[in-house]
Amino acid sequence: MTIANQKDHMAPDLALNTAPDLPATERRGPASANADDAGAFTWNGSGETWDAQEIRGRAMTGGAVSLSRLTLTHFRSYEAASLKIAPGPVILTGVNGAGKTNLLEAVSFLSPGRGLRGAKLTEIARRVPGLGEAGAAMDEPGAANWAVAAEIETPEGPRTVGTGRDVAAGGNGPGRANGSGRASGSGRERRLIKIDGEFVRGQQALSEILSVVWLTPQMDGLFRESASGRRRFMDRLTYGFDPEHAGRLSAYEHAMRERSRLLKSGRDDATWVASLEDTMARYGVAIAAARRAFLERLARSGAVAVSAFPQARLALAGDLEAQLESQPALAVEDELRDRLAAGRGRDAETGGASVGPHRSDLVVHHVAKDMPAALCSTGEQKALLISMVLAHARLVTLDRGAAPLLLLDEVAAHLDASRRGALYDEILALGAQAWLTGTEASVFLELADCAQFFEVQDGAVASCEPPLANK
Repeated sequence: MTIANQKDHMAPDLALNTAPDLPATERRGPASANADDAGAFTWNGSGETWDAQEIRGRAMTGGAVSLSRLTLTHFRSYEAASLKIAPGPVILTGVNGAGKTNLLEAVSFLSPGRGLRGAKLTEIARRVPGLGEAGAAMDEPGAANWAVAAEIETPEGPRTVGTGRDVAAGGNGPGRANGSGRASGSGRERRLIKIDGEFVRGQQALSEILSVVWLTPQMDGLFRESASGRRRFMDRLTYGFDPEHAGRLSAYEHAMRERSRLLKSGRDDATWVASLEDTMARYGVAIAAARRAFLERLARSGAVAVSAFPQARLALAGDLEAQLESQPALAVEDELRDRLAAGRGRDAETGGASVGPHRSDLVVHHVAKDMPAALCSTGEQKALLISMVLAHARLVTLDRGAAPLLLLDEVAAHLDASRRGALYDEILALGAQAWLTGTEASVFLELADCAQFFEVQDGAVASCEPPLANK
């Protein structure tokens, strides 16, 4: 679906400087927001008036979540590494290819999903030239594999998290528990998760401890490329204030895969297919509602946007989101269930499902230029992404009382001095532990007095002195 023909499927636009907070569980009809000249704005759906400075003050007084230790084993370029980390920004410097992004990727695996590269679990284990995957025998049942472990400081006290790939060939012991109820021998990838010394089922538990969001060079084309990347970005941000969103997505995608498999096989099992469609309808509408609630909250958080970064207007393009503007959630579920049943023949031929939240898109406009983000310059697109991530960080701080971890890969070097300074100011004001990478330490001179610096070289990482102003 192109931008030109999305209008009929969009929920109303949400500007990052005009929308209020809504409980995640609340489903509203159409509403709008208006800002006055004094910086206050009113949400017409509730009649409440908010002051931008008040909101910023609430965001800035939140707590923080930070890693105090990070340990890697057979992860990418690292045979073994252990970092003792102080609260506050973390700066990783080194030449291209040294392993800086690998460290950020390791941190990203402390949240649900496949990390910032979206990699398969089988691609992550350290490879040795001439030998392939480090210790090829690791694929034998019970053998070791890559792992990431962290000690995390939270407002509620210290927590420990560990994760890695499940390489066991079969059985369904505690290490195989991932919420699917299937044994490891089914052929699907498995990620083990251990929290405070105990194996847990499912990745949702990670979102309940900390929120992690990232920007990487690979995301520079987010607004120009396919909708799937924008959905993943939106869902990743949604995890931060609604940890159950990860579980909904997993359940929906599992039901959709099973339905597709049954339809393609030609098996006449209408009862089972209908049961899967019921699951898709229930979770699908819940996913759409969570996305809508998140964008409304994100827009309110953007009311305290840093002036150096452009304001973004957001809209959801999708049938479910549009229906939820005017219909009760149960009615939308019923309609989705009927449409899935009616589309079985077509879906059997094409695979997947022709309707559902996996067809929705996030549409972003540059407010000042009144222009779709996809048509903006590369620099303005990056600035819009940073603006959205900072608004999300404020939202998480307000909602959870602790700022998220920010992973910013090669972001600072591509900003002019004004925007780079604004980014650093916002990170410090939030109290967020931001991990920033760059080839030159001088780019981070303004953080020299308040950040911890590490030098990365050939799969090794060591603490180093911050840059000096006269260098």
